[in-house]
Amino acid sequence: MVDAPEARSVSATLATPAAVSLVGDAAICQRRITIGLWVIVAVSALGWAVPMIFMIFTSLKPEREIFEGTSYLPPRSLDVDNYSEAWDRGQLFRGLKNSALISVIKVPAGLLVSSLAAFALTRLRFAGQRALLAVIALGAMVPIQVALGPLFNVMLDLDLLNSRFGIILPYLAFGIPYQVFILAGFFGAIPKDLDEAARIDGTSNLQLYLRIILPLAKPALAALFILDFVATWNEYAIASVLLQHQDVWTIPLSIQNFNTQFTSLYGPLNGYIFMSVIPVLAVYVAFQKYFVSGTFAGAVKG
Repeated sequence: MVDAPEARSVSATLATPAAVSLVGDAAICQRRITIGLWVIVAVSALGWAVPMIFMIFTSLKPEREIFEGTSYLPPRSLDVDNYSEAWDRGQLFRGLKNSALISVIKVPAGLLVSSLAAFALTRLRFAGQRALLAVIALGAMVPIQVALGPLFNVMLDLDLLNSRFGIILPYLAFGIPYQVFILAGFFGAIPKDLDEAARIDGTSNLQLYLRIILPLAKPALAALFILDFVATWNEYAIASVLLQHQDVWTIPLSIQNFNTQFTSLYGPLNGYIFMSVIPVLAVYVAFQKYFVSGTFAGAVKG
């Protein structure tokens, strides 16, 4: 307990002009920092938005207007035929179908395998856990370019070239190590007391994984889902080596082919690119709430 005279002394000290001025300066400093952070965010957002604005404006302009006016000004007359021309000439539906099929299979399958591996490495006990996790982490550091030659030979021997399902295998091989490493860190931060309490109730390892670990790991899984979906959708190096027939080309290969054949058609080309980006934007919008929380998951403890 603080005596009344001491309480009055503390109150008098806090009410002095110097203390009031110090509190006011701290509030002003905090306000300035907040404003500065918002300015940085706004400038960064504008920097990311400018290419998108340029692409949308160009995709809606007639060819003559593209060469006459400023690229970043809105179109004076809309030319929506650029989109239909891009769709027909570039066979965009074919590329969307191939990329969607590969991504829809590869991304959930990769997360399933990665989450199971991370669960075993962090929640179960067996010899060599740390060494195995270190080996998996090293696997995430192997550059794709180094493996393209041997990968081509292996896929040729397996008769999996020009196969939509065949390319999923190397995609999984290069994506799983990174995901296991990330999920292992997240799973390891979940208190082990939950495991002990669940096992007292007779919970099996599979039930522990499905009912406790996965629900708690939703933010991290959503963040990895978005990152892996974007990476799979935009992957070019492996696809350019293993997919040589136009019937199985993904979006990056289709864009390259369209750019090669119709390089002077800037309106349809930008329309083609914009339409190919829409599925990625849709996935991000659907999961962006979980993506933000998953990005910062584990950053603050206690």
